Amino acid sequence: MYTKLERTKVLRDPLYGYITVDYKIIADLIDTKEFQRLRRIRQLAGVGQVFQTAEHSRFTHSLGAYHMASLVIQNVEGTECMNEYERMVFLISALLHDIGHGPFSHAFENVMSATHEDMTIKLILSPLTEINKILSISPTLASDVSSVISHDGKFTLIESLVSSQLDVDRMDYLSRDAYMTGAAYGHIDYFRILRSMKIVDNKLLVRASGVHSIESYLMSRYHMYFQVYYHPTARSYECVLEAIYQRIKDLYLNKHTFISNISSFLKVIENPDDIVSYIDLDDSYVNGFIKQMTKSKDKILNKLCNAFLNRKLFKVIDLNDDADPEEIKRIEESYTPDLKKYYYKHVKSTGVAYTHSKKTDINDIKVLLPNGHVKSLDQYSPIIKSLTSSSYKEIERIYYFED
Repeated sequence: MYTKLERTKVLRDPLYGYITVDYKIIADLIDTKEFQRLRRIRQLAGVGQVFQTAEHSRFTHSLGAYHMASLVIQNVEGTECMNEYERMVFLISALLHDIGHGPFSHAFENVMSATHEDMTIKLILSPLTEINKILSISPTLASDVSSVISHDGKFTLIESLVSSQLDVDRMDYLSRDAYMTGAAYGHIDYFRILRSMKIVDNKLLVRASGVHSIESYLMSRYHMYFQVYYHPTARSYECVLEAIYQRIKDLYLNKHTFISNISSFLKVIENPDDIVSYIDLDDSYVNGFIKQMTKSKDKILNKLCNAFLNRKLFKVIDLNDDADPEEIKRIEESYTPDLKKYYYKHVKSTGVAYTHSKKTDINDIKVLLPNGHVKSLDQYSPIIKSLTSSSYKEIERIYYFED
């Protein structure tokens, strides 16, 4: 049913050497304007302000997630339980899982009333997108791929492979982000992990012999979050950006006239269902209007845009480090209510190495014992058992703007 290319398409990659594309539908999806847009959205947004080599895009990560999915099909025992259609749903879901990201990734979600997962589903299902037209090769392909993204439960195995505590998304971004930032924490033995996986009765299991590699993987992810993704300077940069978005939104609601043409941005703020305008938005679009708004007559927007462009970031107080409450009170009271919403942010970030939810099985990594019995990872591994409680960490910080 799915046409293969006359000649395999090969894409060079610093992690895998080569990423191969065998099917025409995959090649066509990569060439759509919606997927090509991901070249213009950085994977790590504010992290690049700390780790200067973190210049990679959502495009490279999405290709990496697709490649990891193809490695699952090639290396994980039991994938023969998937028919050709299910394999294609898996590959396409991995490829498209991030197409809904807005400019500078997660920072945009805090101002919009929709998550990037919501927007991904809209882009897949909208008849206005090139992606949807390509997926219409099958009457159910678009809806089935979107059901994987939304975790509807129709393809439970594929859902767990695309988005869980052990999935192709995480295995690529941990390796890729570690490589591009130069951080040592995120290096994982993904091939050993793949070889330890086995699919039994449509469920993903991990052989007991591979548990050490899973333990290392989970700790790598934990350290990457607190040492890289939650870095205070990276978060400060995103706070400035979020304040710019919020100020633009507030000015727009008050009928402000902008010196820059930001019609697509404003249309999406007003209506997240405006797919055509959303596709217009990327990092270069936002950088462009922020640069113009450094000359804005609105003092707040002017100050924020200049701070963003010239890396004059919010200062940081870590509340975990016995911060002086009187100093915090002084800073907080130095702003009028109108200014505080833009210049003062109280942010909590939490993380844990492993979570075992009783409500859903998708995040429960299952271990296949030599005798054929199955145990949850935290029941089998003493290390992981202790980490489910002892690894919980909360970072609480005050970010504030000071001239």
